[in-house]
Amino acid sequence: MNKLLIAVIISVSVFYFTACETTNKPAQGLEDEIYVVADSTEYAELFPALDSAFQKIIYTPQPEKLFTLIRISPNQLERYRHKKNILIVAPLNSGSLTSQFIHTYVDSAAIQKIEAEKDFIVKKENLWARRQLVMILTAPTAQDLEFKILNNKDNLLYAFQKVSDDRLEQSLYNAKYEQKPLEGKLLKEYGWLIYVQADFKLALDVPQDNFVWLRRSPGSDMERWVFIHWIDNASPAYLTEDSVRAIRNRMTEKFYRTTNDSSYVIIASDYYMSSEVNFHGKYAIFTQGLWELNIKGMGGPFINYTFFDEKTNRLYMLDGSVYAPKYYKRNLIQQMDVLLQSFMTAPEINKDKKQELVKAAEDYKKE
Repeated sequence: MNKLLIAVIISVSVFYFTACETTNKPAQGLEDEIYVVADSTEYAELFPALDSAFQKIIYTPQPEKLFTLIRISPNQLERYRHKKNILIVAPLNSGSLTSQFIHTYVDSAAIQKIEAEKDFIVKKENLWARRQLVMILTAPTAQDLEFKILNNKDNLLYAFQKVSDDRLEQSLYNAKYEQKPLEGKLLKEYGWLIYVQADFKLALDVPQDNFVWLRRSPGSDMERWVFIHWIDNASPAYLTEDSVRAIRNRMTEKFYRTTNDSSYVIIASDYYMSSEVNFHGKYAIFTQGLWELNIKGMGGPFINYTFFDEKTNRLYMLDGSVYAPKYYKRNLIQQMDVLLQSFMTAPEINKDKKQELVKAAEDYKKE
């Protein structure tokens, strides 16, 4: 999320609150919760727009919300101000407690722009805790505010998804639990790098098919799979929705098979979504949907980035899947998304990092 949906660039102006009480303590709470500071009547009036913007449904295959909104009153903010995601919402001139709070916390220059309807977002990271996003949404009237929320809902959602991905990246990419020898092997042999956590295993390495499968917790009720596939001497013409679907189905039919070899994984027809995104400066096709066996019986969510790399003349497909039938999978698929975003080609890796990883692989081989 990365962003489990379309990644868009926030183009609104960013202001800063006049009163800052920063702390070195990390923000607390769940990644998929947004605490909404609002008066009850104003919240009820604005809820349909907020629901449309933030509580978007994904299917894993059960319906799950990208974020869950939790309303608190301005009087409760002191108790919740260290949460990861905070949204403060009110019409600017309604006279409510939240509106008065906004006038206290937003500087006069920002107020003037809001009154002139040039902006309606005031955004601040790390205001009361580290890795926290606090956002104020306001406009002269409730009708104006509802209209602006609906017209900018992709931007608003992406802002919270982006900071959530950044927090998750910092927690996942831990050198202590990194398999550097395996990363070095893949870098040396294939010219690319992806972060490999300690509990992932190299399930398949098939050089003749340019296919690598990393697998976590095989045989358990919470599996995660990552595969990297590349096509040498490729063309950007491969970057179409139909091509991505065909290539993925071809790879999973060949390599994602049951132990008795009687069935294999395909893309399910329901809840399939494809969009154009920016993957580390490269045009990419982002695919999100469900996988299933060709004979049905099991399935789960997957995400996929496919892009063409001009420097190596390769088409890369990065794919992450989750199988966790007993659990909610929204956060698991977000972890897969963040993991895929660690991918880099050899020219993108600094010299010291390359040497460190290749040496780790060589030292491991000698043992």
